Amino acid sequence: MAISPPSDLVLDVVRAANPLEVAAAQEKLQANRAAFAATSLAEKGAGFETAVGILNDAASKAGLGNVQRTSTSEIPKVYKQFESVVLNTFVKEMMPEDTESVYGKGNAGEIWKSMMAEQIGEVISERGGIGIAEQMYSDMLALKRREAMVNPTTNEDDRNRAISMITEIERQTLGLSPVDNKDI
Repeated sequence: MAISPPSDLVLDVVRAANPLEVAAAQEKLQANRAAFAATSLAEKGAGFETAVGILNDAASKAGLGNVQRTSTSEIPKVYKQFESVVLNTFVKEMMPEDTESVYGKGNAGEIWKSMMAEQIGEVISERGGIGIAEQMYSDMLALKRREAMVNPTTNEDDRNRAISMITEIERQTLGLSPVDNKDI
């Protein structure tokens, strides 16, 4: 008869343990695991924030951040969200293909990679982006200004004169006489 002392000892201890104490120990382990996960995520987030800060400092020292722009607080959130989606696509395409060691394998790895690209796109967009939201907002404002403008020189007589000129050009182009046009 073969005896495996380590497993027998473990089973004896488990059988002898008080179920309430076992449940309490399991809850403590789960709480510790959750606290560790939260701490590591916070540290990773701080690391990402630090990396972005270093990149921003380097860009401003190089003169890349000295462009006069519209205040990002003036731009509506919808435009920033659209820019975030566009940047998400850009970032996802720029990420390396072989990232199994970082994000994992299969669909789960692709989801984590996608989530990282999404977060990077959002951070870039919230910090001023690359100008997509600003350009779209300024284009919308220009369109609204043009719609609000009234052309004071256009009146009904000018409109009728323009229509008659267009009609005359059509007659000459198609070779119709004024009488032929009435028959049609």
